[in-house]
Amino acid sequence: MATVESYKTKKGLRYRVRYRKPDGNSTDKRGFTTKDAAREFASEIDVSLRRGDYIDPNAGKVTIGDLGPDWLKRQRAHMKPSAFRSLDSAWKVHVEPKWGSTALYKVKFTNVQEWVAEIGDRRSATIVLTAYGVLARILDDAVRDRLIRDNPARGVKLPRKVPKRNVYLTHLQVRSLATEAGRYFSLILLLSYTGLRWGEAAGLRVKDLDLLRKRATIYENAVKVGGAMVVGTLKGHKHRTVPLPDFLVVELARTCEGKDHDDLLWPSASGKHMGPPSSHDSWLSGAVARCQKGAAAAREAEGKNPTTPPFPR
Repeated sequence: MATVESYKTKKGLRYRVRYRKPDGNSTDKRGFTTKDAAREFASEIDVSLRRGDYIDPNAGKVTIGDLGPDWLKRQRAHMKPSAFRSLDSAWKVHVEPKWGSTALYKVKFTNVQEWVAEIGDRRSATIVLTAYGVLARILDDAVRDRLIRDNPARGVKLPRKVPKRNVYLTHLQVRSLATEAGRYFSLILLLSYTGLRWGEAAGLRVKDLDLLRKRATIYENAVKVGGAMVVGTLKGHKHRTVPLPDFLVVELARTCEGKDHDDLLWPSASGKHMGPPSSHDSWLSGAVARCQKGAAAAREAEGKNPTTPPFPR
């Protein structure tokens, strides 16, 4: 039970409250100018100790920078490398520079709102949401560990992600792009008609195809993280099967010719998993450029009433 004691200072009589924390150690809070104020604090301490929601006033002095690195380590343990990299980048670029030296008890709702607005003025909504998520989740853990009572970041107004307009190719445009892609003809068709992600197609092996049943089973996902290819499982750590249209079965059979059972369908020059083509100076950008040039020439030849649709940029 908390007790109130008086003591003398140069400024007059002051009061302190002594009590024992849940860990058994004794502590006190001093500096109360009136006995009533000290008693009120003592009552609050007694209630919080009985309810089991006591929070050590000194715990809030821990800084965000003290907690961030350990929080990131915990995320790395269960996240895919590509997803973790965005959190790590947000911490280093946005969260740590702003909040690293800030004690937990000094983090205010209005300060977080101002910070979110500041980042939003110069960066995309996705970056804002990622950076805010890192800070808010660190503070969530601080609440669970009883370092602070509430999370001051929760309730902040956040920007909304505006979805980009999807551009869809016609069957003719897909065929044109596949033709210009040369050795990646079947890859373009696979991505266009099955909905596979790039990393899923890059991890596809000969043994993953069941051409008689017109099925492809996806087990691997190869993504580029920080310049290196990282091969892992699919989202949710489950494999999935997709149907293959008849014309694609024929093209995939041609792609498999001369390959062993365990070979990748579209390996890189080194024989490993192929990374996504860059937006400039790659086989895909070259194929797109040739398609655009061909579409423009066809429209010019048709005159004022062209029927050839422009190829998307």
